[in-house]
Amino acid sequence: MDPITLAMALAQFAPQVIKWVTGSEKAAEAAGQVVSIAEAVTGKTGSGALVALQADPALVLQFRSQLLQVEADLDKAYLADRADARARDVALAQTGRNNHRADVMIVGAVVGLLACLFVLVRLQGQIPGEVVGIVSTVAGLFGACLRDAFQYEFGSSRGSADKSALIEKLQR
Repeated sequence: MDPITLAMALAQFAPQVIKWVTGSEKAAEAAGQVVSIAEAVTGKTGSGALVALQADPALVLQFRSQLLQVEADLDKAYLADRADARARDVALAQTGRNNHRADVMIVGAVVGLLACLFVLVRLQGQIPGEVVGIVSTVAGLFGACLRDAFQYEFGSSRGSADKSALIEKLQR
């Protein structure tokens, strides 16, 4: 059985596996990691690991525990990467420099959004519905870029505060 099929079968024991092996460029790598964990926990290889997990609830608990550890490690890496990006901005500010790249990105998103809105308002009734749909979608993408920039600069919610606290805790 190939690793992705086996990983999807193992997802019955840990649903988070599905997000790891779907919609990702690294699906095969993630599937291989899931299968390796199942094999290490059960002492069996390939589909034998799946059979062993189906037969023993204690092994399922060990499998889930190992997957949670991997997920925690991935979250730590994500949070550290985000902290590094913010630390870069702080370091630039301390040296008296600006992050021109971010400024250009924001200006580009604003100009793009305004251009899309201008086209939709100015050419209303003159352009086909398909074009309206495409321009509206592009406007939504520019709006999402602006939302992400605001979330980065000012925090996105309680989740952002929780992430900041976790970053501080991990750095200790």
